[in-house]
Amino acid sequence: MEPDSLSPTKPSLADLLFVLFLRLAAVICLMFGVEYWAMLTGFSLGGRARFDLLALPWRVAATALSVMFPVAALGLWLTVSWGPVIWLFAAGAQVAMYTVWPDIFGHNLLVVLLHALTAIVYAAFRIVTVLKRRRLQLA
Repeated sequence: MEPDSLSPTKPSLADLLFVLFLRLAAVICLMFGVEYWAMLTGFSLGGRARFDLLALPWRVAATALSVMFPVAALGLWLTVSWGPVIWLFAAGAQVAMYTVWPDIFGHNLLVVLLHALTAIVYAAFRIVTVLKRRRLQLA
């Protein structure tokens, strides 16, 4: 008698490290989201950055990022395909804030470098995954 389903393959070390990386990125995205929510509600920065006190560009950016980062965190934590896509939009917006419009949003090189490093590590994991799949197909 044949089994109803194929036995699951054991995940490799690269797969486990990739999931760990995605979950770490999810925690960082959640921290970014909470930071924006705290800013908009007046909980942080002594209430000086409440939504009603912000300039229009900051209102738009902070509102969008306060939603996108927690959604990206959920997608990254669940390791679903849309998680990195939402992170890419949120990170791209934040990088643009600090590099394209520094006169409005200020400079934050640490955030830009963090997102760049995250993108590089993600790309490296994806390359390893593609090479592993190709090797398994040839075998």
